[in-house]
Amino acid sequence: MEFPVSIVTKLLPHSSASIKVYYPVVTSLHDVKVQSTINHTIITKLNDILVEQSFYKPELVELVAYFEIKNNQRNVLSLSLIVYSFTGGAHGMTIVKSLTFDTTIGKHYDLDELFKPGSDYQKRLSESIKVHIKEWDIQLLEPFKEIRKDQDYYIGDTSIIIYFQLYEISPYVYGFPYFPIPILDIADIVRQDRPLDKMMAFT
Repeated sequence: MEFPVSIVTKLLPHSSASIKVYYPVVTSLHDVKVQSTINHTIITKLNDILVEQSFYKPELVELVAYFEIKNNQRNVLSLSLIVYSFTGGAHGMTIVKSLTFDTTIGKHYDLDELFKPGSDYQKRLSESIKVHIKEWDIQLLEPFKEIRKDQDYYIGDTSIIIYFQLYEISPYVYGFPYFPIPILDIADIVRQDRPLDKMMAFT
């Protein structure tokens, strides 16, 4: 039976009243090398975001980092790291970055690795997003053409959720535009034995 992995919440030791960094740590995996690989990937990504959010700069006024588990089943772990920082001005800035792992081998998958080689996954996903943009009447900063090859995403129970950072395609007031796309709608281009395929097997 494929059980969810155990995850504990850690607080960065140098946190303070205005700076709090909570992050996930995977524990109790049978393969300690796999566990170490996953945790190292999480910490590396978190540190990249902290650098981008001025964590190590004197002008930082406030910073809060936390995480959300999006999927933890069928040997698929998908999570989001969220970091808000304020360095002065009208408002702070938030960055959300997600990671998706196969917990049997510890590999993190970029978006393009989820699909069959040569498949036009960017076009397929983009067409679905265009429909949502029109249906939801989302105001855009410029006409939407196509997602990036490495577009941000996470995996839910039955969908892959493609999303965009603040200001990436729409004004700040729209927050983070999230677009769920049912896995079964793109089943023909899903790569075998990758996270989407593992989820699709049970839909």
